[in-house]
Amino acid sequence: MSAGAMDSQRVVRLMARALGRNGLSGPFGHCSLRLDAERFVVCAPRPMALVGAGEPGSVVPVDGPLPDGVLGEVRLHQQVYSRRADVHAVCRFISPNVTALAAMGRTPRPRHGNGAYFAPAVPFWTNSALVRDDAAAAAVATLMDHAPAIVLNVNGAVTAGSTPEQALALAWFLEDAARVELAVLAAGLADSAPLIVGEAARLRATWQGRIAERVWEYLTRDDPEA
Repeated sequence: MSAGAMDSQRVVRLMARALGRNGLSGPFGHCSLRLDAERFVVCAPRPMALVGAGEPGSVVPVDGPLPDGVLGEVRLHQQVYSRRADVHAVCRFISPNVTALAAMGRTPRPRHGNGAYFAPAVPFWTNSALVRDDAAAAAVATLMDHAPAIVLNVNGAVTAGSTPEQALALAWFLEDAARVELAVLAAGLADSAPLIVGEAARLRATWQGRIAERVWEYLTRDDPEA
């Protein structure tokens, strides 16, 4: 394995543990990092918080059958990478506030800074079945299009970033946006509370100032491989 591939394995482990240890995913979920136009590496198929230091993930083709032992929903990663050359990392996670909001048939709206990254709206995949075949994965990726995230009904969400730091930050932002949306709903202000849209959202959803990198540093704090 090349030095670059070994470093990619470490980055995927850091991303996996960050998702698992910061309340963004429990026993289920996975994350990946693009290696090149034809391959990506996905974390080991176990609870992400428990992925061990040095534990290898699997190298998966962007096009073609999944290797033995790779989880069926990794087809989602394949479909996103095949459609979007701008995407270099994907997080698939099941966080509590996103799931609670999805149970109401809703996705977070852009009501605060972290929510502005998803303006004007987060796509919502309405089918409640797990996405474990190529046709469903392709349909999800088509609906997602060039959005930074998609909510998969009550089965969590997917975020896609140009860097692993961005993909992880978007997962954290989406869960935080869902937290705010639930608070607005509880207050009975869903129809009257302001939104950040248009040019205001574009200006607020910046990556300047080490936004993603600072989220990465926070979420990977005390990690054995950081």
